[in-house]
Amino acid sequence: MQKVKMNVQTAYHGDLLRAGKIYEVDETTAERWIASKIAEKVENE
Repeated sequence: MQKVKMNVQTAYHGDLLRAGKIYEVDETTAERWIASKIAEKVENE
C-alpha cells in the first residue's frame, strides 16, 4: 500500500476520494495515478 495526496476528486472502489486529502491505495494504482498527475506521492512521516 502507498499513501498518495490527490490532485483531483475521483471515485475508487465505490469511495469518493477528494482533492487535497491523503489516501492509501495499492502500489500499482498509486504509480499509475502519480504518472498521470492525478495524485502525488506522500513520503512516510
